[in-house]
Amino acid sequence: MPKLLGRRAAFVALWRAIRAGKRSGAPGIGERLKAVPRMLGSRVRGRYTELTWGRLALILGAVGYVVSPVDLVPELLLMIPGLLDDTVIVAWIAGALLDETERYIRWERGAAPTPEPAGEVIDGEVA
Repeated sequence: MPKLLGRRAAFVALWRAIRAGKRSGAPGIGERLKAVPRMLGSRVRGRYTELTWGRLALILGAVGYVVSPVDLVPELLLMIPGLLDDTVIVAWIAGALLDETERYIRWERGAAPTPEPAGEVIDGEVA
């Protein structure tokens, strides 16, 4: 039963993320894919902290598991159940990336700090 709940949760997360991406004004898949390297770079530089190191580690670990040779063992021994675990993990990765990139793009558009102007800046008021 817990495996079924995990699978269901992964697919529900993916479905919600896909539905959210179809809202008007929401970023498209292409824009989200282009945002992934920027998001990772901003996280590494410490500018974007909404993506926690733990969440990033989970996503990278899941990607590593799916592409690793260790993952071939369940497929070779169990066939269909071995492929189902990959399906669940890939659905979770997709949902997590869709969710994270939407938050990042929203942050980038509105909450990103404006760069400091070059040279001296004198505080004051415009009369």
